[in-house]
Amino acid sequence: MRLSVVGCGYLGAVHAAAMASIGHEVVGIDIDERKITALSQGEAPFFEPGLQQILADGIASGRLTFTTEMSAARGAAVHFIGVGTPQQAGGYAADLTFVDAAVDALLPFLAPGDVVAGKSTVPVGTAARLAPRVAAHGATLVWNPEFLREGWAVKDTIDPDRLVAGVPSDDGAPTDDGERTAGILREVYHPSIAKGTPFIVTDYATAELVKVAANAFLATKISFINAMAEIAEVTGADVTTLADAIGHDARIGRRFLGAGIGFGGGCLPKDIRAFSARAEELGRGESVAFLREVDAINLRRRDRAVELSIGALGGSVFEKKIAVLGAAFKPHSDDVRDSPALDVAVRLHGLGALVTLTDPAAIDNARRLHPQLTYDSDLDSTLRDADAIIVVTEWDEYRRHLSPEHAASLARGRVVIDGRNCLDPAAWRAAGWAYHGMGRP
Repeated sequence: MRLSVVGCGYLGAVHAAAMASIGHEVVGIDIDERKITALSQGEAPFFEPGLQQILADGIASGRLTFTTEMSAARGAAVHFIGVGTPQQAGGYAADLTFVDAAVDALLPFLAPGDVVAGKSTVPVGTAARLAPRVAAHGATLVWNPEFLREGWAVKDTIDPDRLVAGVPSDDGAPTDDGERTAGILREVYHPSIAKGTPFIVTDYATAELVKVAANAFLATKISFINAMAEIAEVTGADVTTLADAIGHDARIGRRFLGAGIGFGGGCLPKDIRAFSARAEELGRGESVAFLREVDAINLRRRDRAVELSIGALGGSVFEKKIAVLGAAFKPHSDDVRDSPALDVAVRLHGLGALVTLTDPAAIDNARRLHPQLTYDSDLDSTLRDADAIIVVTEWDEYRRHLSPEHAASLARGRVVIDGRNCLDPAAWRAAGWAYHGMGRP
């Protein structure tokens, strides 16, 4: 099948390359000439495990091309919209400027029977607003939300845990056109469906809510355990053991119960804020009022990491050399958008600490945002003569491969702040370190 993907950022580039890898003919379209040049040469413009290989393979096979010309979408059976929906400046709501612009630019090149598949995360009601504009050109709009995890995006696209299609409906049931459109998407995703991936057909509003509800639930779970960490810190309890214990309950589960400095990135923070804003617009703000506290708890954890550092260094970090391990908001990514790790580093720098930051993938992105920090790609050099170490991104290089004995041979001080509760406290203490975790005695 011939497909087009409008928007070649994180979502669009991965989707385009993944669709080509399962046999489709795909053209990726974006207005950013530098990005398109890089992609056309088989170079991933960001770090994502596995992307470089399927991108290069797609280019070499001829099934994958990239261009800045929207006219290249003509002739595709399905047109995916994968542009960004950032948080509005000065507000919580999602900025839909790029979504509207992408749809408007695509309209002249649609043919009767085409399918436009929205993948961007949007407020409920967006698809219903856009559908008539698409229908006026003889095409049909479907909302097909993405559920990618950064660091696992290639796998999540090729072998997703579920597929959702919001189609034109009447009284909750798909219309004939909705059934036809769902059938076309089933063809697109046939390899995944053949493996047993659930394919859920629903209305526009439900499909839009599936994405934001999933992110809201995950954010709530993370902030719940971080709230328990706040209680643990004043009672002497160990939040990690607490999480293990309640995680054995099948109704709760252990995943996303890792206490630390909280979540970040380009999805969860903006999505829960946009969800709150949309609920307010719908007159149901009280239904998701708890999300404001979820957000507040999350931001407090960054404060706590700074407070721990200050306390561990005798009440002041001024002119103390601190080795900050991590800049990306999570491992296996170079994404520093709303990164708790980078935020903590910047706050310590603002208090007069001599911060040196390292990260296996995100240094360039971090430097563009915060050139005032000192960066070092070499872990040993970062640790050398440090008065304290703070782990803020749980890369394997730090949680599995950095031994406390090796760190002690380089650092001047013996203070370690475990902002992700990913180190072994007993091992670090046995090696002479003053270990400080988040919600741990």
